[in-house]
Amino acid sequence: MPDLDFVVEGAEVALHSVSPLLLFKLRVTNRGSSGPPTAQEEIASLALHCQIQIEATRRTYEPVDQARLSELFGVPKRWSQTLRTLLWTHASAAVPPFTDTCRVDLPVPCTFDFNVAAAKYFDALGDGEIPLMLQFSGTIFYRESDGTLQVARVPWHKEAAFRLPVATWRAMRDYYYPNTAWMSVQRGVFERLERYRIEQGLTGWDEALTALLDERRSEPAWPDHGGLQ
Repeated sequence: MPDLDFVVEGAEVALHSVSPLLLFKLRVTNRGSSGPPTAQEEIASLALHCQIQIEATRRTYEPVDQARLSELFGVPKRWSQTLRTLLWTHASAAVPPFTDTCRVDLPVPCTFDFNVAAAKYFDALGDGEIPLMLQFSGTIFYRESDGTLQVARVPWHKEAAFRLPVATWRAMRDYYYPNTAWMSVQRGVFERLERYRIEQGLTGWDEALTALLDERRSEPAWPDHGGLQ
């Protein structure tokens, strides 16, 4: 019966994809049932699934990072209770036939939606690495020495640690979302903003928000009645 090990050797931005992706460079090794792989045991295919978690406690944070992460974890003095592992995403890959070792790209879906905790976490980091833990499952189709096709499951304890450079995440963001950020608002607020944009004859949301900010900046400052110190 196959005994598969997984190692992430790197990550890069997936170019020309219809949706934002990182490609994790995954090495899969069949160690066999008694140590080294044997030429007689062929992996016919592997339907691989992966859950990726952010191990937030496994790195240090600069003061500016801590300030930006306060929405997720609260004030730093409480981080001993609030700093925790976050679920990032799920990924899948179809691994082709191999005998002992195979390298395959694991496409990892990404988002820049700030309603998602992982996106907030990634964007808050200035530099360094993001500690990840990939937990694997899936179905192995393999052939025994007599050619008989067998089926086995990837054990739940199979996992691989990987430290994703923050620079790689930012490269993905800048490639798919150049000079762009996403903001979610309540529907009523959106409708008011849309009405304002139409009434002012503005063609885009950037123009509408800029006009509102400029109006706010041009308003006189609140009078100082001496009641506040």
